[in-house]
Amino acid sequence: MEQSLVPAATPVSKIAVRDHLRQIGNEAAWTELQGYVYGARMEQAAAYPGAIEFIRQARRHAEIVIVSHKTKHPFLGPQYDLHAAAADWIASALVDGTAPLFATDCVFFELTKEEKIARIAACECDYFIDDLPEILRMPGFPAHTQRLLFDPERNHNGEGVSAHFGSWPEIQAFFEATWSARN
Repeated sequence: MEQSLVPAATPVSKIAVRDHLRQIGNEAAWTELQGYVYGARMEQAAAYPGAIEFIRQARRHAEIVIVSHKTKHPFLGPQYDLHAAAADWIASALVDGTAPLFATDCVFFELTKEEKIARIAACECDYFIDDLPEILRMPGFPAHTQRLLFDPERNHNGEGVSAHFGSWPEIQAFFEATWSARN
């Protein structure tokens, strides 16, 4: 809305903005907007409700890593360092009090989806949570890794995933049941 790219009635949703811009034939604006949001505006992002509490709990039961794929710089527009912006956000937003929840050696930024899949395999993840169903359904995704889809707007079906969640408290409940079953 700040950049007058979408009408005021557009839902506050990344997918709604993307769909509107694509519908009016302005894919370039969508691509540039992503660079702006994930670069210059990343510091204003907030963790989803329940995400930090889940991470705190999960760290008591397993090693937790972040594996993301993103280019180093946007394809269009100003050349923000997207990796640095994301790393800074993780260090400042994903904290327990003032202590970071992730050491830098537990955060991986891969340049391509294929490299992301390879990193998930190299980390030997038992579970992997992603908001992109295409990542969880990609050829080469490790067969032993449970594919968990985080879909707060319920835009996707659960086809090809192990479980489908709309919130971090739902994810936490899933893992609490898993951890209880192990004990």
